[in-house]
Order: sequence, then structure tokens, then C-alpha cells
Amino acid sequence: MLMGQNPSYYNRTALFVDQLMNGNVSLKLFRVKLSDAGRYTCIIDSKKMEASVQLIVGAVSSPFIEVVTNNSEHLVLQCASTGWYPEPEVFWLDGEGNLLSAGPTETVRGPDDLYTVSSRVTVEKRHSNSFTCRVHQNHINRTRESHILVPGSESVLH
Repeated sequence: MLMGQNPSYYNRTALFVDQLMNGNVSLKLFRVKLSDAGRYTCIIDSKKMEASVQLIVGAVSSPFIEVVTNNSEHLVLQCASTGWYPEPEVFWLDGEGNLLSAGPTETVRGPDDLYTVSSRVTVEKRHSNSFTCRVHQNHINRTRESHILVPGSESVLH
């Protein structure tokens, strides 16, 4: 551990010692945590130089769609995704890419500060039973999506 190093960074940082003479004073951070987000400042006393960078931390995961109800008239689909940070939004799209009206998104923040989101949509059956669940986090500009094709009573995920 470096003298004066915050214990929460122990064994998670590295300097490029062999490149210091070339002016590379980069700090590498391993196993990034949500709590690592924030401003980092590099100060070089001998040259009276200073530089700062803002670290934005995010986490994403793929959503999973399941058929909750499949009768002769309509479908109820549920989409769930675990492990997001910051809190994302959930959108449903039909086979033509049109936004569908869904119920409110249920959001749970876990003890690890990661978010789990789930959303249900009820749609009438028609010739094209292809649907997309899109989960988007605007702050880190990340999107993950899953598609489902429901032909009759059996479902196919891809």
C-alpha cells in the first residue's frame, strides 16, 4: 500500500512506473466500484501541474422477457433486468418499432446499490407478435434489449 493511500483502493490501483520518465503519470483503477465515481486529480509538484478527470461509473445487464398470459385475445409480457446503475428506463416496442403503452415500471434498489427493473405490457394478438423490451440508461448512454416472437401459444426468444 502506498503511503497515504485510501484503504478502499488497496490492491486496485497501479501506476505505469516504467513510463513515468516519459511523462505518463496515468493511474489505472481495477475492479471499479460504484463508490469510485467522482473527480480524480493528479498533481505534479515539481512541475506545478495539475489535471482532473471526472469518473462516471455505470452498470448494465441484458433484459429477459417472459410470457405471463397468452390467450386467444391478448398477451401479457413481462420484462426484467437486474444490475443497473444509475436507474434505467424501460420501453416496449412492437415489431414495427412503435412505442407501446405499458404499465408503470417497478424499480428496486438492492443493497449493492444496483437497480432491478421490471415492466409489463398487455397487447392484442395480431399477425405480428414480435416485441422488444428496451432498457436504457441516459446518464451513461447505454441500452440493452431483448426480443420475443410469440407464435400462437409457444414463445421463441432471441
